[in-house]
Amino acid sequence: MIQRRSFVKTLGCALSSGWMLSGESGPASGETADHKKPVPVIDITDLYHPHQDVGDNMDLIAAYALPEIDLKAVILDATDAYRHRGTEGQLQAYRDETGPRDPGIIPVSQLNYIFDRNIPYGISPFTPLKDPSDQALDAPRFQLSGIDLIFKVLRESPVPVDILSFGSPRALAVAYNRDPDLMRRKVRRIHLAAGSSSTKFLEWNVMLDPNAMACLLRSDLPVAIYPCGTEEGAMALGRNNSFWKLENLEFIRRMHPLLQNYLIYAFERSARSDFLGMLEETPSEEALQRITKRSHNVWETALWAQVAQRELVQQTDGKYRLVPRSNIRSSDIVNLQRLVPCRLEADEKGLFTFSPSDKSSNFSIYEREDPKQNEAAFRDALPALYESFNPRA
Repeated sequence: MIQRRSFVKTLGCALSSGWMLSGESGPASGETADHKKPVPVIDITDLYHPHQDVGDNMDLIAAYALPEIDLKAVILDATDAYRHRGTEGQLQAYRDETGPRDPGIIPVSQLNYIFDRNIPYGISPFTPLKDPSDQALDAPRFQLSGIDLIFKVLRESPVPVDILSFGSPRALAVAYNRDPDLMRRKVRRIHLAAGSSSTKFLEWNVMLDPNAMACLLRSDLPVAIYPCGTEEGAMALGRNNSFWKLENLEFIRRMHPLLQNYLIYAFERSARSDFLGMLEETPSEEALQRITKRSHNVWETALWAQVAQRELVQQTDGKYRLVPRSNIRSSDIVNLQRLVPCRLEADEKGLFTFSPSDKSSNFSIYEREDPKQNEAAFRDALPALYESFNPRA
């Protein structure tokens, strides 16, 4: 950890120059960001209903609730082989018998209802790209609504947009292959939760579409990579991957009742047709008992902290919190996590190697100072953050 006193000096220099903190070399697009305004964001997520990874349902709450985020669109990433139960298109090491499922239109609709928003959503192509330059020209129109929505948001935004990706990079690759100039001009940075810090492990999001990953990592777009896995797998703690684990979900009991019901619907894999009406009910104690005893794997928090410009700090009472950088106190101790500029090489399978670089680069890699301490801090800070979300305030 670094002490607040040295941190605040760095922070002051960074903000006065218009540069981002945490090891970034400056605004990704070359423009100075206005930190007083919410950051325009497109969220690409492999969110399904019924869920494949219920962490996607949990994660999307942050996109709606964080005041620093101006959510412009949700792009639902789906892969046809995993819309079904254990199909031939699934690799043996990644077989999934929990289907069938389809893109998470229901959870997006629920969060729009809960937060009284009208965030548009779109669907990305269901099938992997044939090669890194594939524009998905043969994809059905329905499966291109997500690509169209990305372009619409970028064209209409007066400032460059941050894109967070929590699934395959397919939508990003198709968008880049179709209109690279627009992507270069209007994407401030892509925050990519995918891959591994070691080429010895094929991570899930890369496996879903290796050609899309190869396309993105060979592009000239500004990409910050937050590897999900290490050489040991996707659920191991490493210096350059973003995984951490919650031991239980008891904090859900202290969340707003509307959000409790949203999570109950997701965790219980509900088939109720009144998916909006049920949100207004008293949360089921029986369901909460089943849900809150579970452990929970997390990969996404570091991305939202970076985009929202929140730091993970230990306060004088010993508690950890995710605090806006402008609100950090002189007594706070900062748990360092940052983006480090890097040189990167990617092969045709989407696997990559990286090395830190002091030269200008369009790629950066996530790094945390102490993975175990980072996990312990997040176990305290994330529940407190989610308990603070009040969609009807």
